[in-house]
Amino acid sequence: MKFELYKDVVLTHDVPEERLKRGDIVKLVEHHVARDGENGYSAEVFNAVGDTLAVITVPESALEPLRADEVCCVRSLG
Repeated sequence: MKFELYKDVVLTHDVPEERLKRGDIVKLVEHHVARDGENGYSAEVFNAVGDTLAVITVPESALEPLRADEVCCVRSLG
């Protein structure tokens, strides 16, 4: 599935090096194609008040669209 840039999506996997968890919301900022042909994205991660925490690169398989039956929540990065 190709995602639209500058839209929010949800992580399907933890990204421990950035303290991110499955279910965290990220904003896609760039599309990449890896050497093996897999699609991937650069994604910006924001805190609850809109400050950038990180920019990560993830494979398309680590993302899914947000759904209408989901509710956003807040967690500490601790």
